[in-house]
Amino acid sequence: MTRRWTVVALLFTGMVISYIDRGNLSIAAGSIMRDFGLTPGTMGMLMSAFFWTYALFQIPAGTLIDRIGIRWIYAAAFLVWSLASAGIALSQGASDIFALRLLLGLAEAVGPIASLTFIRQNFEGREQGLPTAIYIAAQNLGPAAGAWIGTQLLDTQGWRFMFAATSLGALLWLPLWLWLAPRTKPERSAKPASASLANIPLPGLLAMSSCILFASYFWYFMLSWVPTYLTTRGFSTLQMGSIFAIPFVVMAVVNIACGRLADHLAERHGVFKVRVIFASIAYASASLVLLLLVYKANVTVLPLLIVAVTGVGIGNANYWSLAQHIPPAHMVGRAIGSLNTLSQIAGIFAPLITGWILGPEKNFTVGLAIAGVCPVLASASLLAAGPGGLAALKKQMAA
Repeated sequence: MTRRWTVVALLFTGMVISYIDRGNLSIAAGSIMRDFGLTPGTMGMLMSAFFWTYALFQIPAGTLIDRIGIRWIYAAAFLVWSLASAGIALSQGASDIFALRLLLGLAEAVGPIASLTFIRQNFEGREQGLPTAIYIAAQNLGPAAGAWIGTQLLDTQGWRFMFAATSLGALLWLPLWLWLAPRTKPERSAKPASASLANIPLPGLLAMSSCILFASYFWYFMLSWVPTYLTTRGFSTLQMGSIFAIPFVVMAVVNIACGRLADHLAERHGVFKVRVIFASIAYASASLVLLLLVYKANVTVLPLLIVAVTGVGIGNANYWSLAQHIPPAHMVGRAIGSLNTLSQIAGIFAPLITGWILGPEKNFTVGLAIAGVCPVLASASLLAAGPGGLAALKKQMAA
């Protein structure tokens, strides 16, 4: 019992490090564009490059984890992504950063699948909310820590030192993982590896697919372009770091509390009903970020970002609780990998589309409007299927 929570703590720390490494480019975007003479469109492509390989490797990573287990695959991936992120400190132009971001995305693809696979295989459906919320909290504390640490290093030492220090310092995590990570291999199942697509209920499948596409577009817009957006509102580098970090810290705390509450309610009212209600309301609240288009005073920025980030965080925690609860344990890696592939397709397009829309003037009006509508669409996707549609999807996949 204690050992599984120790592994959850390691998975939490690994995801914090992952989000620091993938988010460093967003923090340093302004400085790198200035030093290398890059346009917003080119920087959008560099941010997007991470998701090209991250998306491509989701299903292969899930297959490997289902067959081999998480211990050595995660260790190798962690080493590769740390070195790839540190290598950006030595880059001499956009092509170097592009290649290293591709390698970073490939290696980091392992982290989410390994984390959710472990939770699915070691926690019952009614108790998966809390460990999943802890995992999602890492996705928020990572950007928060990266923004705070990164802007401090960026302001005092420059972006090259920032990449090297944060990436190489994180290697201290690796020996702890090799010491404490589970050594057992996944159990083989006599059942077929996948259900027939022809028999899978379409409402549940479409709901899960469209929900994560829309929610992820918003999430990756926040991670990739909000730091630059804050500077266009007149905030300094250090102010930007604080304002960007605080919503993620708040979200991490609230999300863990909501995860425990959702588990408690799921025992009484059912997993599907509770998760759908929590996710739908939370996603819809994230769209309040659209009020930034109306209220121009900078005093409104922080509270609206807190609401938006907290909403998408709670929504994602309950979504991924559903995503790991629906498939049988022996194929959870592939199922999570498939859904995360859709998530990363949104990650590819969010920074690219926003970079193209911004133009030389860096006008965020249209880009923010597109991103802000997406959480409402994510909420509507889950509500359209409802608890019954998702329960039918689980029943068919277990058949």
